[in-house]
Amino acid sequence: MKIATKIIHAGAEPDPSTGAIMTPIYQTSTYVQKAPGDHKGYEYARSQNPTRKALEDALAVLENAKYGLAFSSGVAATDAVIKLLNPGDEVIAASDMYGGTYRLFTKVFERFGIKFIYVDTSDVKNVEAAITANTKLIWVETPTNPLMNITDIEAVAAISKKAGALLCVDNTFASPFLQNPLDLGADIVMHSATKYLGGHSDVIQGSLMINDTELRDKLYFIQKSCGAVPGPQDCFLVLRGIRTLHIRMERHCFNGKIIAHWLRKHPKVAKVYWPGFEDSPGHEVAKRQMKDFGGMISFTLKDESIEAANKVLSSTKLFSLAESLGGVESLVNHPASMTHASIPKEERIKNGLSDGLIRLSVGIEDADDLIEDLQQAIG
Repeated sequence: MKIATKIIHAGAEPDPSTGAIMTPIYQTSTYVQKAPGDHKGYEYARSQNPTRKALEDALAVLENAKYGLAFSSGVAATDAVIKLLNPGDEVIAASDMYGGTYRLFTKVFERFGIKFIYVDTSDVKNVEAAITANTKLIWVETPTNPLMNITDIEAVAAISKKAGALLCVDNTFASPFLQNPLDLGADIVMHSATKYLGGHSDVIQGSLMINDTELRDKLYFIQKSCGAVPGPQDCFLVLRGIRTLHIRMERHCFNGKIIAHWLRKHPKVAKVYWPGFEDSPGHEVAKRQMKDFGGMISFTLKDESIEAANKVLSSTKLFSLAESLGGVESLVNHPASMTHASIPKEERIKNGLSDGLIRLSVGIEDADDLIEDLQQAIG
C-alpha cells in the first residue's frame, strides 16, 4: 500500500456501535466489567482508551512498525525510553539536539547515575569511538535541531547492534512521510507528535514506535506505571492531523526548497543550514534515507550581532515568533534564547549554535508571500 493511502486509512475503523467514520472521543476514566477480569479489553483509562488505541495503531502503520505508544508530550516519550536504563548505563547522544532533550538528560537523569556522552553523530566514527561496555542506548536526531545535521541511521544501527545497545531515532523533523528509521535498523522511533503529526499547533503529544514485542512490553509498562498518557481529545486531534500529513509535508518541502535557495542568494545572509543543498555535508546520506529534505531551515546573517538577529525575529509578519514547528503556519525561532536556552552557552557555541542563528519552520502558505515577508524583515 502506498504511503498516501496508508496515512488516510491508518487506524481508521468505523465505530462498531454507530458506524461513525471518525474515531469517537471516548471521554471516560473507567470501564464497567461484568465480573472481575471479565471486560471488553479496557479496564482503566490510564492503561487503555479506545481513542488512544486507534491513534497508536495509526502511528505504528505510519512508521512500518508493529506497535505504537502515545504519550502526553515528546519529552514524556523520551523520558520513557531513558527509564529502560539503570544506574551506571551510558548513552551516546547527538551533540546537536533539541534543548529539552538535553535538559532532561543532564538535569534529571544524570542525577540517577546514567552517563550521557555527546558526540557529533553525523560522523559515525565518533559514535564507534564512544562505545564502551556500558553503552546501552544511542540517541540520534536526524535532521538535527537546529543545525540540520544528518546521521546515517543504517550505519549507526550496525554499530549499536554490534555493541548490544538500543538505537532510538528522534524522527520529528523528518516525519514518517519523509523517513522511516525502523526500516533502516533503528529499535525505537520517537516523535514529538505536537509537530508534523498533529500539524495544526493545537495539541501537545509524543509517540514511540517499536517492532520488538519484548521492548514494546517494557515501554508499555512504563507508560502505564508512570502515567504520562495523552487524553482522548488530544489523541483525536492527532488522528485528525495525520490524515493530511502527506499533503502538508509535500507543501512544507516545496516551500522549504524555494526559501532555502532564496536565502542562500540573499546578500545579507552568511550561511543557510538545509540538507537539500548538494554541497551540504549530509546531503548524500539525506538523499539516500529521506524522500525529501523537509521544511526546516536555519540561517545566520553576515552581521553576526544579536541585535541584527533580533531585528529579523521581531520584524516578520507572516512568520510568527514562537517555539515549536511543523504547523501549517510558518514560525521563526531564536534557538539560543528559546528552544535551546537550557544548553549552556559554551556548549552551544562549541557545537556551532551561535547566538545569531535563526530557525525557520516553513509552513504551507504561498512561498512568494513568505519570501516577501523575509525580505522586508532582513532588509
